[in-house]
Amino acid sequence: MFERFCQTLQGDGPFITVEVTPPHGASMDPVLAAIEEAGLADKVTGFSVTDNPLARLKMSSILSAIRLQQRFGKPVIATMSMRDRNKLSLQSSLLGANDFDIRIILALTGDPAKLSDQPEVKGVLERDSTLLLSIIYRLNNGFDYSGQELDPKPKPIYPFAVSNAYAKDMKHLMKRMVRKLDYGARAIITQPVFDIQNAKTLLEIFEEARTKSIRETAKEAVLILGQFPVIRAKTATFIADRVPGITVPKSIIDEMNLAAMDGPEKERKVGFALSKSIFDSIMALHPKVHLMTHNRFRLCADLIG
Repeated sequence: MFERFCQTLQGDGPFITVEVTPPHGASMDPVLAAIEEAGLADKVTGFSVTDNPLARLKMSSILSAIRLQQRFGKPVIATMSMRDRNKLSLQSSLLGANDFDIRIILALTGDPAKLSDQPEVKGVLERDSTLLLSIIYRLNNGFDYSGQELDPKPKPIYPFAVSNAYAKDMKHLMKRMVRKLDYGARAIITQPVFDIQNAKTLLEIFEEARTKSIRETAKEAVLILGQFPVIRAKTATFIADRVPGITVPKSIIDEMNLAAMDGPEKERKVGFALSKSIFDSIMALHPKVHLMTHNRFRLCADLIG
């Protein structure tokens, strides 16, 4: 299943994953039911599961990924944040996930603990996401982080990483991509892209990053373009003003604000049309897309068509 997933990623055809946020509760059943009701599993290559985004309490990403993968038989990318685990916990979680066939890991540094909804929570953060990538590299060679041989050895783990979609100095963004490829990342998922020129620029610097990487696996690494469909003017403005690394073109904000003046139905209609146009343009340019919609699975299904 995972080898086919990676072959699809590296091929010329469409590759679409959808981000799933686990519940603030003790059951994945409502989330699984919503995915099933939207008929989404038949439209995507796989799913991803977030890991306490914004440091807000959610069900375990690894355990949620197991439920999701077993329910739909599609590969699931399990996010692991450096914020919440030390080296021992990271290795322990990876080995346990491996036994349940969760083998695609998205390595994140994680949002700051100060954003948490839990009182006085503190981050662990022994290092940034490259530590997790280096741990996976060792596990794939049959050894733990201290160099002790594992028995039995884990099944191959496929490490993914993330990137901002925009920076004032895009060369700096490219250097960060090179660093993650050097640590063994097999794919890099970008933050949301809102215009096709941004997508083209990211693809160009990623190609340069692949040539500069010291790692042989970088030759087959793939850039996956993130998309966050915006169907509310308020959301577009918030992302543009408050979320670093993401740029929303002023033309989109203006069009959404004008539509909002004519009521929520017009606002949603215009927002969906803009999001659909972006999705179709990305798929025509580079059909490797990761949809982030805060569990709006019907919206995902409508965008994909």
